[in-house]
Amino acid sequence: MSRSAPVLFALAAATAALGGCYESPDVTNFDPGVYKGKEDPLMETTRSAEFQEQLRERFATVQTDR
Repeated sequence: MSRSAPVLFALAAATAALGGCYESPDVTNFDPGVYKGKEDPLMETTRSAEFQEQLRERFATVQTDR
């Protein structure tokens, strides 16, 4: 084993340790109350009058037995 082996080992260990500290520079900005995600295709069905009526019926059915 040569004299440079411990130095190389220490250098490799330091490189591996510092490699775990990497932080992606990708920053996501959030605005309160503003949704910036993809459009949800199911939201269209929840806006329909017949779907809202079904929800009201289901709610009334479950809540009237209490």
